[in-house]
Amino acid sequence: MGTPQQPRRGDTRRRIQDVALELFAEQGYEKTSLREIAEHLDVTKAALYYHFKTKEDILISIAEDLARPVDELIAWAQSQPRSLATKQELLRRYSQALWGAAPLFRFLQENQASVRGLSIGESFRSKLTALVGLLTEPGSPMAAQVRGSTALFAVHAGMFAMNNIEGDPEDKRAAVLEVALDLVAQAEAALTG
Repeated sequence: MGTPQQPRRGDTRRRIQDVALELFAEQGYEKTSLREIAEHLDVTKAALYYHFKTKEDILISIAEDLARPVDELIAWAQSQPRSLATKQELLRRYSQALWGAAPLFRFLQENQASVRGLSIGESFRSKLTALVGLLTEPGSPMAAQVRGSTALFAVHAGMFAMNNIEGDPEDKRAAVLEVALDLVAQAEAALTG
């Protein structure tokens, strides 16, 4: 008779991240303590400290794990020609990454004041700046630059705006993406027209 398999360290780390993110979103980052996270996990505070020393450490690990696809997307887009096809594919992939990391982005949206002073706030801003730079052309007409950057924020804001609208989540994501793709196409048309 074999011994029961113990959960791998990564599983415990993931459970801590999931519970913490849920509590941060429900109660707010500032109002959630490590003790509450440990209680919800039914572990001791010492066991929690083994994986994370602070709430910010937990939040940073969540952000790094969920932001990895965005970092990969930026690297991919930087290696591609600056074309409409590349910009539209960037938006498609960003939409996929964003909706896949919806709990983190919902937390960031609802806890902006708390996040502003944390290192993940600056990291998130730098990723958005890089993405906007990949969707806009320097020296293009101002309206084209606004359309290019708004395309990115349409995908981002659309995730929250569509929460209160009835319908299939995938249909809503597709509609938001369609608007973003149209905006970037309009921006590109202004460069060639």
